[in-house]
Amino acid sequence: MIMEASPKAAPARGFTLIELMIVVAVLGVLLLLVLPGYTESVRKSQRADGMRFLMELASRQERFYAQNGTYTDDPNDLGLESTTSSEGHYSLTVASCGAGIATCYKLTATPIGGQAKDTKCANFSIDSLGQRTASGSLGDQCW
Repeated sequence: MIMEASPKAAPARGFTLIELMIVVAVLGVLLLLVLPGYTESVRKSQRADGMRFLMELASRQERFYAQNGTYTDDPNDLGLESTTSSEGHYSLTVASCGAGIATCYKLTATPIGGQAKDTKCANFSIDSLGQRTASGSLGDQCW
């Protein structure tokens, strides 16, 4: 009598716990390397919100001056419903320069929310002469 060999059990397939832990560790290291660059890139792109806001308001100030012969320090006179930028990353302040608001203004956009952590380019300013300034480690290079 011939005996047939019993079929061998198929080897187990799948991942071991150690293999999964190695993958998780590698992903964690990659995340730590990529995340700071990503957040800096996001902050840099959000700076455009503050600059665009200031340029629009400078234009509104000049229009107001053409119609009234004076600048204004009241954002409502410029047709603003809010002193926060359209994307919500900057807050506006309007002030007079040394000569007084009638002849000179200075607009400043101050970062708020998550953008407030931007140390490279913090506050953006523009005045009635068109001079642009920025605070932070990059300074005027931000514009």
